[in-house]
Amino acid sequence: MEKKCGVRELWVLFWTFAKMGVMTFGGGMAMLPILQREVVDSKGWATEEELTDYYAIGQCTPGIIAVNTATFIGQKYGGVPGGIVSTLGVVFPSLVIISILAGLISNFADLAWVKNAFAGIQVCVCVLIFNAVWKLLKKSVADKRTAAIFVLVLLGGTFLKLSPVWFVLLAALSGIVLKNLEEKR
Repeated sequence: MEKKCGVRELWVLFWTFAKMGVMTFGGGMAMLPILQREVVDSKGWATEEELTDYYAIGQCTPGIIAVNTATFIGQKYGGVPGGIVSTLGVVFPSLVIISILAGLISNFADLAWVKNAFAGIQVCVCVLIFNAVWKLLKKSVADKRTAAIFVLVLLGGTFLKLSPVWFVLLAALSGIVLKNLEEKR
């Protein structure tokens, strides 16, 4: 059943994801703490579990994680129009910023202060990603079964050159098998 959103709700979706789009230096992973705060804590558009699921699916599907996740959340809240508006919201700031920077960056890219600013931003993004991962880890690794899946995926991701899709599929299959074995005992 299609959800109906009025113009005001669609504007709130657009504006919320546009603010995230402005703040998402470093890609979709850097968006996670902002998504947590805005979508789960502030607006209540998704639960933490749903956000984790959307993010995992967004990681596996073609395209940019931030855009995929915004589309999923927008569609859940406002149907197809909500998905479209959320997607446009998250990409709009990037389009504007990239258009402006494309004309200027070639003139300033070699300046030391520009290089240093980007180095500082990269460090900040790493901390934001770490904090988001730590929050997700505390919520997701809840028992021995999920801890075993976590360790296996961590080791596999570190040592194997596989697509994230395989890790998500194998983790899902492992979760199903281990839970069924646990219930049979």
